[in-house]
Parts: sequence; structure tokens; C-alpha cells
Amino acid sequence: MDKLGIACIGTGFIARFMAQSMTAVRDADITAVYNPHENGAKKLAAYIQSLGLPKPKTYTDLHAALQDKSVNAAWIMNPNYVRLETTRTIAEEATQGRGNLTSVACEKPLGRTADEAEEMLKAIQRTGLLHGYLENQVYSPSIVRGRDAAWRYGARTAGRPYLARAAEEHGGPHMAWFWDPRRSGGGVLLDMACHSIEASRYLLTDPDKPKTSLKPKTIQCTTCSLKWTREPALTQLRKQHNVDYAKTPAEDYAAVNIAYEEDDKPVLSETRVSWCYTGPGLRLSMELLGPEYSVTMNSLQQELNVFLSRNIKSEQSEDFVEKQAAEQGLMPIVPDEAAAYGYVGETRHMVDSFRAGAMPTEDWTDGLLVTQLMMHAYKSADEGRTIKFNSESVRGYTPKVATGEWRPQE
Repeated sequence: MDKLGIACIGTGFIARFMAQSMTAVRDADITAVYNPHENGAKKLAAYIQSLGLPKPKTYTDLHAALQDKSVNAAWIMNPNYVRLETTRTIAEEATQGRGNLTSVACEKPLGRTADEAEEMLKAIQRTGLLHGYLENQVYSPSIVRGRDAAWRYGARTAGRPYLARAAEEHGGPHMAWFWDPRRSGGGVLLDMACHSIEASRYLLTDPDKPKTSLKPKTIQCTTCSLKWTREPALTQLRKQHNVDYAKTPAEDYAAVNIAYEEDDKPVLSETRVSWCYTGPGLRLSMELLGPEYSVTMNSLQQELNVFLSRNIKSEQSEDFVEKQAAEQGLMPIVPDEAAAYGYVGETRHMVDSFRAGAMPTEDWTDGLLVTQLMMHAYKSADEGRTIKFNSESVRGYTPKVATGEWRPQE
């Protein structure tokens, strides 16, 4: 096809990053925007047009959006709790053949449980659609270049890397539904450990071998509520998002350790995620360690900074960095967040793959595995022990935090 026509399903924060990334990607246009609320669809369409891109059609009926002949690919970016139903609708439309669908991509996490993710994968596999898993961090230029340097130079001489550390930290999500674990499916572990787990797996996987060469063996996890179930944060959360963490709390910190094995040799992944980080804004960091080498990255160590004195007053914004926490003092600026965080590389790869009729390097089988690993992590935290990886063991499992049974330790 000359151009890939994309339908944005969902119009929130990630959809705006998707739109920004499209300004750097050829051979594709956002041709349709779906939101059940007309105002939401129109807002994103206007934003897309403001970026200098063609203005897409807007829809409040998902079936109608998918039947639009200009749509070849559906990008699922709506809230976690409607993604399974969205996938069923996409599968139905692909089977009926009333539109021109060839492919589908889904933002992380693929599912709120392993069962949900597996059902989504099987539904799409039955249609024959190409499927991409939107894990932006494995397309981040820093992570891609860091991996390349480690494996091309360090591993070739001294041996494979044996330890990856990845962390994502900020002060909390934008939208209220993220804070309700009964709808979102969990707290910071489900929201952000999916990034760090897959980024670590990507860094540790030999580029010359299939991903299956790195086999998960055991998972150990600790979850805590360090900030948002305590005052004054508890009251702040009620006022800002109308969510009562005294009744239905979720973890705001998680540490997940995964032991992998390749050719009977241990390989370790350590991830840390937090909604209780106080700093300039979103911080992504990673390390990759091998026998005679190491690679490090920190998204807040920028070449560009701004200083605003106490005499400068301005409204709250995220003009300098995602999840910006202050408008005064010395702050780093991420000049192009869509590129730095991997959204441009992710979008370009998905578009190129779908246009070529090829499966992307990150597909829904990866999304399912990441969800399974997170469910093992929740189970480890729920049971207070290290869990052996077994995909069957998390079938039928829902974390306590998602059922409203979880309580932070005092």
C-alpha cells in the first residue's frame, strides 16, 4: 500500500504522543479518531491538524470507524478496562470484512490479567491480522544504541551481559481511572513495570538469537504504598481524582526481580517502578552490566536545562518534561520527548512492518509474556515468596489489588 491509514482508538495522553510521532514518519496518516465522547474525538483531531498533519475523520461509533475504507490499521490506546471489548470488536470487523483492516497495534499493557491478554491475542490470531505491541522503550534511541554498543563491542570480546536494571519513576498518572485498581487492573506495577520488564529483556537478549533463547525461570516481587495511602497525599488524591485510597488502595512502588536462563547460564533483570518520585518529572534509567563493560542511561541527564527564579510565576504545565513537578528552579528539558522515549521509532517500525505485510519485532506474543511476568510478580507479592515461572499458574489469577482486597503493610 502507498500509505497506511491509522485509526486512533482512544484520544488521551498516549494518543497525543502517537500524533507527535507521526510528524516524523512517512507513508502513513491518521485517518480516523474514535472516542465514545464526541468532544474527545474532535479535540484529538484538531490537535493532529495543528501538527501540520491531515485532519482525520472523527467517530463515536467504533464499528463505523473500523469500516472506514481509509483505515488499514487500528491503534488501541483507550483505557485498560475497555481493551478486551475493543479487541473483540476489531476481530469482528476484520472477520466481516466490511473495511480494509490489515493490522492492529495495542498500547501496553496488553491485558489486565494473563487471561485477558491471552484472549486478546487468540482473537486477533484467528483473523490473520498483523499485530504489534506498543512498547515504546525498546525503540528508545538510548536503549537501542546502548544495547548495540554492549553486544557489538563488549559481548563479542568478554561475553554476554548478565544483569540489566531498569527503572521508571514519576509522581503519578494523569487520569483518574489509573488510580482505581478495580478498573485499571493494578497500580504502578501494571502501569509501568511492563516498560521496565520488556526493556530489560530486550537489553539482555542476544540480537543473533530468537527471543525465546532467554527463558524466565523465577520471579520475586515486593509491592508497597509509600506515599498515596498517607496524608496529605491521601486527601490530595480524593480532591484531584475523586479516588479514595483508604478504601481501594494500589501499590505506588514495586520492585521486580526476574531470573532468566540462557544455555543453562543465569541472567538477571532488576526493575523498579514508582508513582512516588519527587523530582523534575518522569525519570527513566537503565544499566546493562557484562564481564568487562557497562552501559548506563538517565533521561533527566540532559544537555539542555532551564533556570527560572522565584520571581517567575507560571501555570502548571508539562512544557519541559513529562510529569513535570515544578515551574521554578533548575530543570532539565527533554527537547523531543516523542523521539527520546521511543515513540517515533516505535511508530516508524510499526508502519514499515504493516506496509510490508510483516509482523513487527514486538507483537502481541510479547505483550502476553510481559503480562504473564507481571502476574507472576503480583502473585509473588501476594504470597510473599519467589515464584517459578509457569504460564499455567497465572491462568485464572487476578491480583488482590485488582479485586480490592490488597492492603499496604503498616
